[in-house]
Amino acid sequence: MTQKPVRRKPGITGKAWWPWVKRAATTAFFLLVAWLLVTQARAVEWREVFATVASYPLPSLLGAVVLALLSLTLYSSFDLLGRHYTGHTLRTPTVMRVTFISYVFNLNLGSLVGGVALRYRLYSRLGLGTGTITRVMSFSMLSNWMGYLLLAGVIFGFHTPALPPGWKIGSGGLQILGFVLLAISLVYLLLCALSPQRNFTLRAHELSLPSLRLAALQLCMGAANWLLMGGVVYMLLQQKIAFPTVVGVLLVAAVAGVITHVPAGLGVLEAVFVVLLSHQLPSHEILAALLVYRSIYYLAPLTLAAVLYLVAETRAKKLAPPGRKRRAT
Repeated sequence: MTQKPVRRKPGITGKAWWPWVKRAATTAFFLLVAWLLVTQARAVEWREVFATVASYPLPSLLGAVVLALLSLTLYSSFDLLGRHYTGHTLRTPTVMRVTFISYVFNLNLGSLVGGVALRYRLYSRLGLGTGTITRVMSFSMLSNWMGYLLLAGVIFGFHTPALPPGWKIGSGGLQILGFVLLAISLVYLLLCALSPQRNFTLRAHELSLPSLRLAALQLCMGAANWLLMGGVVYMLLQQKIAFPTVVGVLLVAAVAGVITHVPAGLGVLEAVFVVLLSHQLPSHEILAALLVYRSIYYLAPLTLAAVLYLVAETRAKKLAPPGRKRRAT
């Protein structure tokens, strides 16, 4: 007795639904970006921004813009270290474009979207495998945070910011923390120079300790980027507060933003600066400076990054083979 073939009802079968899911996710992503731009723009008191910008001395404003451009350019080169570390062959402008897009979305939407999801999506479309992307991403993030530890160790240990009276930790406690952070960064360098164990496994991906020269470059580039970010705020505060103090407060605010998981650190950055510096400068001056800082370092780059990402998606679809176009988003 022969079995009659089973006829499937017409409709979406197998994996035919997957492209629709991807398209829906992509659409939702761009709607999220649009929502972010609109909500952040509506939350800003633009009259206050324009009045603040108009009242700024031109050298201070231009200096802040230049330092912001230098910081964004420097961070965009972090994945070039990852290229050297992994040996992949993507061109320098391509790598810097991916890093810039990821970094700006990371600033505004958090690390899971910018630092992780976008890097995987953009690099995979450029032909990199998951293991290579993981190593590049890990190396870039390590550069950022090891540079943070080095700079925080130096600032907190040797140029301890003057904390408000009555704080529990006190300047002495902050100084001890600084020495601990500095020791961690130096231990990393020693491991890269002397450790006989060079390979480690992270979630089934093998990671290797870099050479001492590459590790030192990581720390220098990471610390330099944090210094540039602090320089932007310092210029917008019109140099009324000591530069090491401004950088130290920015470092504290960065960790507070990561711990609270608030997108773009909305409110956290301002709260930390006001609490730590209001005894040295009126609160309204601090908030005005941070308002302009967000416009220069967050909102303007986000608009550019959204355009670059849309262009990258469009090009990827045009360059995809016909069969892949039907399967991919």
